[in-house]
Amino acid sequence: MPNLLAKRRLVRWSGAAGASLATLTVLAGNVLAATAEHAPEAAHGGEHAAGGLPQLNPATFPTQIFWLALTFITLYYLLSKKALPRVAEVLEERQERISRDLSKAASLKEEAEAAMAQVDQSLAGARSEAQAVIAQVAAEIDANNHARQAQLNAENAERLRSAEANIAAAKEQAIANVRSISADIARDVAGRLAGLNVDAAQADAAVAAVIEERRS
Repeated sequence: MPNLLAKRRLVRWSGAAGASLATLTVLAGNVLAATAEHAPEAAHGGEHAAGGLPQLNPATFPTQIFWLALTFITLYYLLSKKALPRVAEVLEERQERISRDLSKAASLKEEAEAAMAQVDQSLAGARSEAQAVIAQVAAEIDANNHARQAQLNAENAERLRSAEANIAAAKEQAIANVRSISADIARDVAGRLAGLNVDAAQADAAVAAVIEERRS
C-alpha cells in the first residue's frame, strides 16, 4: 500500500512538471512570435537594441529557447529519475516507520492490557486467599476460645465439686466432734444435776437424735 501511494505521488508530480515545461515552452513560443512581429522595428533600432539587455535581442532568442528547453528537460529528467524517486522513497520509509510505530504501539497496548488483566487477576486471587486465611484464623480463634472456655468451665466445676466435698467432709467432721462433745457434756450434766450415771452410748444416741432433728 505505501509503494502504491508513492507511485501515485510520483506520477502526479511528473505530470505537474511536464505540464509546467509545456506551459513554459508555449510561453517561450509566444514570446518568440511576438518578437518576430516586431523584428523590423528591432532591426531599425539595432543600435539601440545592441546597447540594451542581451536577453531582449531577437537574434539570441533561438539560443535562449534551446537552452531553456534543454534546462527544463534536464530538470524534468533529474526530478523524475533522481529527486522524485528519492522523495517517494523517503515518504515510503516514513509511512513504513509510522506503520511500524503504530503496530508497535498497538502491540504495547495489548501487552499493557494483558499485564493489567494479569495484575487484576493476581490481586483478586490474593484478596480471596487473604479472606480465606482470615476466615480460617478467626475460626481457629473461636474454636480455641470455645475449647478454653469449656476447659475453664470444667475446671471450675471440678473445683466447685471438690470444694463442696471438702465443705461437706469438714461439716461432717465438725458435726461428729460436736456430737462427741455434746454427748460428754450431756453425761456430765446428768450426773451432776440428777446424779444419774448415763451410758455413753445412750448419751451419744440422744445427741444424734437431736442433731438429726435439727437437720430436718
